[in-house]
Amino acid sequence: MARRAFLSRLAQLAALPFFAATGALQGQAARKPLKILMKSAWGSDDPTKAAFPFSHALALADAGHDVQIYLLGEAVVLMRKVVADAVTPVGWPTVGEFLNKLSAKHVQIYACGACARARAVTEADLANYGAKFGSPPIFVSLVEWADHVITE
Repeated sequence: MARRAFLSRLAQLAALPFFAATGALQGQAARKPLKILMKSAWGSDDPTKAAFPFSHALALADAGHDVQIYLLGEAVVLMRKVVADAVTPVGWPTVGEFLNKLSAKHVQIYACGACARARAVTEADLANYGAKFGSPPIFVSLVEWADHVITE
């Protein structure tokens, strides 16, 4: 009799993680999508850091959040397809692969216009990923739009 009670209690305890996970998933369905601005200045000199805003933006978009990316400084050179396809972070696909996936999901990317001109990044480069030139007023509007700003 004690053995049966023990086994019954053990079965109840074993089911707890399943019910907890089900409840967590139900909570996720009810949450409001966030508006997130990713900002980065990391360029091709550090491939892993350069990939962070793109990999994280992709994960956030996959989770149902509205994400936009603003690149400045050395990060704007990643808009050149030849550079993006050559920048390979440790253990991940190339930045170009992330950019292609983000483009397919229509995640808007802005490249600082002044930064891009100084590095000879063209509108044709941006067009590869549906990106646009940014400016200080565009950056301000993105910050005002966002629920969260993530700087990487």
